[in-house]
Amino acid sequence: MPTIAVTDASFDADVLSSDKPVLVDFWADWCGPCKMIAPALEEIADELSDKVRIAKVDIMANTDTASNFGVQSIPLLVLFKDGKPVAQKLGAAPKGQLKQWLESAL
Repeated sequence: MPTIAVTDASFDADVLSSDKPVLVDFWADWCGPCKMIAPALEEIADELSDKVRIAKVDIMANTDTASNFGVQSIPLLVLFKDGKPVAQKLGAAPKGQLKQWLESAL
């Protein structure tokens, strides 16, 4: 399953009310490290589709959500379970490290 784009308007339904864990990638188009990890997140979304959804929130277009979660640096990955943030990772990393971190947090 590919990553999904989430907006301020859809965040509650797509993330907080999800029946499975959701990894949210807070990113921006101007962020080089965000662009670096995007292909890895797409692959992880396919590989772990039975365990987790991966959502992307563009912080420039969705300032309310970014503000609500205190996003100050990107890329910021936040794992939500049962509507609550349970783990986060700041910065870019190779796919293997991202996947290992995510699987250990699930």
